[in-house]
Amino acid sequence: MEIEDFHHLRELEESFWWFVGMRDIQQTLLDQVLPRGWATDALDIGCGTGGNLAWLHRYVSPVGITTGLDVEPTALAFCRERGFLQLVQGSAAELPIESASQTIVTAFDVVQQLPHDRGIEVFREIHRVLRPGGHAFVRTAAYEWMRSGHDAALHTQHRYTVAELSDLAAQAGFEVLRRTSANATLLPVAVVRRLLLKRLGAADAGSDVKPLGPRLRWINGVLTGALRLEARILRRPQTRLPFGLSAIVIVRKPR
Repeated sequence: MEIEDFHHLRELEESFWWFVGMRDIQQTLLDQVLPRGWATDALDIGCGTGGNLAWLHRYVSPVGITTGLDVEPTALAFCRERGFLQLVQGSAAELPIESASQTIVTAFDVVQQLPHDRGIEVFREIHRVLRPGGHAFVRTAAYEWMRSGHDAALHTQHRYTVAELSDLAAQAGFEVLRRTSANATLLPVAVVRRLLLKRLGAADAGSDVKPLGPRLRWINGVLTGALRLEARILRRPQTRLPFGLSAIVIVRKPR
């Protein structure tokens, strides 16, 4: 990500439809496998400017520790400004974290930032740092055929399918508890915007994570509502959305 993208991220992650709606989805899914306050330690890989750190801490005991890790010093500086001090700089493929030290690990839109052949390294590192019986939540952008200027702006290396994520998790030694797509209702809109306009030679708009113009702010509530509807659907145990802009797996390290 460029420095400008981090500024947009910090500005938007509390109210922008994508972050608000996806937090509802990830909470719906994690609540079904993790009791609140159960974990002794949690690690958010690729923590960015810290939007998920406070959210993740709900699963950690009052005396537990939630750690944010990011490869970018700029991201960690934003986290410190928000009061998060348990931070580590490092790569998702070579975690500078003690083995078997974490109860929960999350990686939101991180695996896609590494070359495709290194995705397995991230899963193996997550497996290494998790305690036996620990859980991980991994989300990536979906479908390589959906690549666009958004991916170029964020330096996305590979967009995954749910099956690809599940296979990597299994190769790393995980038990897959839940697998689903997400952001299904907005996939048709994204297909038109990213692919059709691209074929027509429309200008590349760069990253999608940026403030909405004054005339478009009304759409923030509409898009948030679409993701919250998906969260309600996913409350049903084992329900899977068959397609969507994101791929998700929840996995457990065997005891």
